[in-house]
Amino acid sequence: MELLEPQSLAWMDPQDVGPLTARPALLVDTAVGPVDPDLVERFPCPVLGVGPFDPACDTRLTADEVVRVMRNVANAPFTASVLVQLMRMTRPLPPAAALTAESLAYAAVQHGQEFRRWQRSRPDGSTSLSGNAAPLLVERTGSHLRLVLNDPDRRNEIGTTMRDALCEALDVAVLDQQIEQVSLEASGRVFSTGGAVGEFGTVSDPATAHAIRTVRLPASRLLRLHQRLHVHVDGAAIGAGLEMAAFAKHLTASKRAWFQLPELAYGLIPGAGGTVSVAGRIGRHRTVWMALSMARVRARQALAWGLVDELR
Repeated sequence: MELLEPQSLAWMDPQDVGPLTARPALLVDTAVGPVDPDLVERFPCPVLGVGPFDPACDTRLTADEVVRVMRNVANAPFTASVLVQLMRMTRPLPPAAALTAESLAYAAVQHGQEFRRWQRSRPDGSTSLSGNAAPLLVERTGSHLRLVLNDPDRRNEIGTTMRDALCEALDVAVLDQQIEQVSLEASGRVFSTGGAVGEFGTVSDPATAHAIRTVRLPASRLLRLHQRLHVHVDGAAIGAGLEMAAFAKHLTASKRAWFQLPELAYGLIPGAGGTVSVAGRIGRHRTVWMALSMARVRARQALAWGLVDELR
């Protein structure tokens, strides 16, 4: 794991690094000097600053984090590459367009070799399409619409049934301007463990998968409801659970809450809007750090970063 000086990027050939090579990421010593952002854009792989924060790099690592992150990237180099290229590309885009770009990138990796390898490694090919028949509680009081993820036995995972129920309830809120506040919380000790793992990869092809997400993803509704959306997280908010919660105008959490983006372990990127919602709260560098490290972020750290607005 060679630590490069920033100026050395100028004479490196981008074809010599990235997922098609034995060098899936670049480590740059940011203590030496600034990194040229135009040079970073040339490389189809994570460019990771080690030392002082440099905004040109995809994220910043401490010396203690290098081994863990590089191991994660080496295990899923194509996915890591797609992630950082997506995050670079969507910086200037409006949020709605960035969501479309995320869906296209997600469709690509969901039919890539790393995700397929993860599928083959699973004990069986079972899915979890059933779930709780009524996993979402919906309650309206005057101008307040209260939604409660209510499938604690499955840790409030976002399977097809939960997703469709959320979309139906959120569509009502989008259309009815008399609803002044939408609150989202969860029953049980876990806010949500994210997407239903048993359903991953059940769509036959990437174009169909993208088409389904375009019309059936809660993220687009949550984005439109941002100014009216309040979310409270108690316990774990993992993957899609965090990605949805981060769309809130006001996001509160209990002191025992924690947050994680673990999708790289599946050969996937955040695909429930997280490259927009989480990045909107903590910036692309910390979002990339969460995705590549797959580390848990505890409630107090989340508060310090602005991932949550209040602990209670």
